[in-house]
Amino acid sequence: MPRPTPAQLVYGSATVFLSTLVMLLLSRTETGIGVAVIALAGLGIGVLVALTVPMPLKSRARRRAARADSPAAPAALPPRPSPAGRIPSARVAQPAGATEARVGPHAR
Repeated sequence: MPRPTPAQLVYGSATVFLSTLVMLLLSRTETGIGVAVIALAGLGIGVLVALTVPMPLKSRARRRAARADSPAAPAALPPRPSPAGRIPSARVAQPAGATEARVGPHAR
């Protein structure tokens, strides 16, 4: 999903503010529910205006060019070696009487 342009943010915010202010002044509501309904209506109108503001032509052209230049699938990365330079082997049960050096108090 593309990010909103500054024009979309400005037009949407101004629409929310102005439409809510006008509706509150015209309705003369004093109840909390009435104010909440008008605020939600102003927010809906602002979102509608922000979504209908056209994107700039330069941005559209850049996005099309970027999509045309990008490969269909990213190139595979080479495998990274493990820190020791090898893949560690699985733990094997120690024979009876063999002791394992402990690294810390909670190591097994």
